[in-house]
Amino acid sequence: QVQLVESGGGLVQPGGSLRLSCAASGSIFSILRMTWYRQAPGKQRELVAAITNTFTTNYADSVKGRFTISRDNAKNTVYLQMNSLKPVDTAVYYCNAQDPLRSLNYWGKGILVTVSS
Repeated sequence: QVQLVESGGGLVQPGGSLRLSCAASGSIFSILRMTWYRQAPGKQRELVAAITNTFTTNYADSVKGRFTISRDNAKNTVYLQMNSLKPVDTAVYYCNAQDPLRSLNYWGKGILVTVSS
């Protein structure tokens, strides 16, 4: 069982930056594929960025060049550095972990990011 806890959200002005963190419990973090999703009001949840256990990353086109995903296996934590934020980035951001060995999927409760002046 893996529990995920997001932190670092809040209110930021357009053009500002935030760093989200997702701390995972357990001892299998290093093998997990970690993904950040977001869901804006009235819209479907969408993938923002992902990082594999070999540190391969991929991003949604809408955040390429502005967001960076990273992981620290020693701290069981994945990060999402968000720069040049726009009002359209306003959403609840969710951390997701995939266990490739057991085909299990875990979700955090989500954290709100609001980009507004």
